[in-house]
Amino acid sequence: MSEPTPLTIANADARRLFLDLHALSDPPLGRLTADGAQALVDRIGFVQIDSINTVERAHHMIMFARRHGYAQTQLPRLVEKTRGLFENWTHDASLIPTRFFPYWGRKFADEHKRFVSSRWWAEAGPDFPKVMDQVRDRVAAEGPLLTRDFGEERVRPSGGWWDWTPSKMALEFLWRTGVLAVARRESFQKVYDLTERVIPETHRAAAPDPEEVVDWACRSALERLGAARPGEIAGFWDLISIREAEQWCDQAARRGDLCVVHVQGADGKTTAAFAFADIEARLAAAAPAPDVLRVLSPFDPVIRNRQRLERLFGFDYRFEAFVPEAKRRWGYYVFPILEGDRFVGRIDMRAKRDSGDLAVAGLWWEPKVRSSKARQARLERQVERIQRFAGVERVVWPEAKSTRPGDSHQFVAKVRA
Repeated sequence: MSEPTPLTIANADARRLFLDLHALSDPPLGRLTADGAQALVDRIGFVQIDSINTVERAHHMIMFARRHGYAQTQLPRLVEKTRGLFENWTHDASLIPTRFFPYWGRKFADEHKRFVSSRWWAEAGPDFPKVMDQVRDRVAAEGPLLTRDFGEERVRPSGGWWDWTPSKMALEFLWRTGVLAVARRESFQKVYDLTERVIPETHRAAAPDPEEVVDWACRSALERLGAARPGEIAGFWDLISIREAEQWCDQAARRGDLCVVHVQGADGKTTAAFAFADIEARLAAAAPAPDVLRVLSPFDPVIRNRQRLERLFGFDYRFEAFVPEAKRRWGYYVFPILEGDRFVGRIDMRAKRDSGDLAVAGLWWEPKVRSSKARQARLERQVERIQRFAGVERVVWPEAKSTRPGDSHQFVAKVRA
């Protein structure tokens, strides 16, 4: 008997499912309660944290793009008060639902193995284990501490573990390996405490076996991706290897839990991927993205995988903050613009809190996207919402053009060749 022909998922349907799973199919207006903020993070899986603050920090922008009623106090409260979120690593530093904490035991063990076998450990010196004991003992005795409480930090501009003092290295090592946890942040600096004083005991007590970790990591990732290749599944939480994800997909497909689908890209080409066996029902249930315009953080989970972004949406995006200025095509910190289910442009802007301005430095519409007055007006309304969210007084468009609402549709920045 021949194998059934794999389902082909049209590009429009693939985009609709992906955006729905990432909570971008819901209208962004309306109040967001504390429970709603927790549910939103649970739905998308995590929100990435980043130190760069050009308009607002990445985790706040991720939440605001989905619900304009979000307040910057809500995520910190979920970390510090309700303990519904904890801070650790996925592919990067992130806020993660605390109910997922048991699965991070594997990451803690993997991080320990990686560091003790690295050049970093060798260069830390033979006294480093003693330093770690001293740091842990101080935190245990004194309560939550920042790096500066140890009176040693002398970080050079290049950053990196080799530039840190022994106490800072010990704090980060103990955090990365699960001995310490981030109790809160002060001026974006981590405040460390013993994990048992931060993570509720019900989440610390659970100890899933290796097979359970792999099954959870793959299943929960695919639930948030809709259809994905093993590498994308493994990379979602960054807890397991691609090989483990491949084996899980093969076994789940043999059991009938998964099926192979062909996902049409923005260019019309199809890519084989795995999806749950009820993928057609999931596609039917996925709500269409509302016809609204949103400005996304460069660290939004939809943006994170650049190859998938270009394949699914035809949007070629590069974050250029770490690219030398002379080599940047767009700008230092450029925000993608999502309209409905497609990316229509990008905007470079920065909150200048000393002057109270949200300064727009550049705006670029994508090819085949018309810079109509209606579209420009929608963008202006959204930028004004962001201006209020960022706590500054006004939006300033380039001086060469009028700053009056409705007039800035004339402005289209030039792309550096």
